Amino acid sequence: MALYLIGDVQGCDSALQGLLDKISFSPSRDTLYLLGDLVNRGPDSAGVLRRLMGFGTSAQCLLGNHDLHLLAASVGARRPSRKDTLTNVLQAPDREAMLAWLRQQNMAFLLEHQNQSILMVHAGVLPGWTATQTLALAAEFEAMLRGPNLSDFLHQMYGNTPAQWHDGLQGMDRLRMIVNALTRLRFCTAEGVMEFDTSDGAHAAPSGYLPWFEVPGRKTAGVTVAFGHWSTLGWLGRDDLFALDSGCVWGGCLSALKLGTGTAAHELIQVRCEQAQKPG
Repeated sequence: MALYLIGDVQGCDSALQGLLDKISFSPSRDTLYLLGDLVNRGPDSAGVLRRLMGFGTSAQCLLGNHDLHLLAASVGARRPSRKDTLTNVLQAPDREAMLAWLRQQNMAFLLEHQNQSILMVHAGVLPGWTATQTLALAAEFEAMLRGPNLSDFLHQMYGNTPAQWHDGLQGMDRLRMIVNALTRLRFCTAEGVMEFDTSDGAHAAPSGYLPWFEVPGRKTAGVTVAFGHWSTLGWLGRDDLFALDSGCVWGGCLSALKLGTGTAAHELIQVRCEQAQKPG
């Protein structure tokens, strides 16, 4: 049995097929952990969703900002932008099955693997959140995701406020804060104030801000955090960090990290991707 962490697919189904072929993936034997942004910008979001749905519990998926954008578009909460490629989901005969499946996916995972705790999120974790708190807050949103009030939330999801977490947040502000941290975070201050205008690499931090994982004393420093979302960061492998969005949709790579067993080290496996979108 092999375990793989996979970065942002973003509707690039042929690249996903190529990666699965390269790792000789078997759904009866192996497990995939996909770190969100399954859909959008690539040419075949519906193909990606159908493929993953067919793998059953062998594909454990997080939701990213593009996946939530698809859900928002499906209820009229957001008009597709010129770069969106969601039509083959929204107009598919099995649209409702795909959307229902998305609503059953997760916002965070914690995997215990060979004495290593791996916390998986799409984008990041605020410096004041522990791994346990991150999972609890993710579960709050997952309950909304699967409940009757999702459409109401999706109509109020977009926005950059509140920018800083406090435990007293309630209602839509609390849920928007959770979603923004887990699916959009790149830079924040040492106090956890988030910034969403900058999408360049870690070197481009605005004055007063840091990459979220460089904040001194962050409370997830004792676990390894695996995430996607940040294509300009590219692959980053440290004892405490796995960054796995290597820009597949932009013509980069689709990356999988095979978790080591026994004495074997973790192994990065990549396939080159055909460019589906141009940055900018």
